[in-house]
Amino acid sequence: MSDNRKLIIHEAIIGAVKKLLTERVNEILLDEDFEVPIIEFGNYQDGRSVSPVIALLSCEKTEKERIIRLDAYSLMITFSLPETIKTESQCYAYSSAVCTAIKEDPTMGGVVDRAVVIGEKYVPPKTRNCGQCWEVVLTLRVTVEGMA
Repeated sequence: MSDNRKLIIHEAIIGAVKKLLTERVNEILLDEDFEVPIIEFGNYQDGRSVSPVIALLSCEKTEKERIIRLDAYSLMITFSLPETIKTESQCYAYSSAVCTAIKEDPTMGGVVDRAVVIGEKYVPPKTRNCGQCWEVVLTLRVTVEGMA
């Protein structure tokens, strides 16, 4: 596959994840009983929104995936949240909302063949009340057929 085709697929996957986060995940978060900052992409630091980091990496493929031409990617979504009394609950809310949205639409609008959350990691600050952020790192395995 040409490098341009791979670049287009990478951009499409990241775009689909951003759309999923800003649309369906935000809808789920707005239905929560407690306040959770919505997801927006940009340079926002107002405390009413959070801007997660999305990282896409190629990952190891099984022999079967190579034979049937499945490209497999590991995608990490990292949320950084300033420490407050509500932060730990908000971390769990983000994780739950993303997992729910992926289960509802594992093809991310038809962009990928299948996306599955394979890891959830919660990283508290090393010491309390020191100004460090909580982090939620969600790892997804994304497969796209016929790209190899």
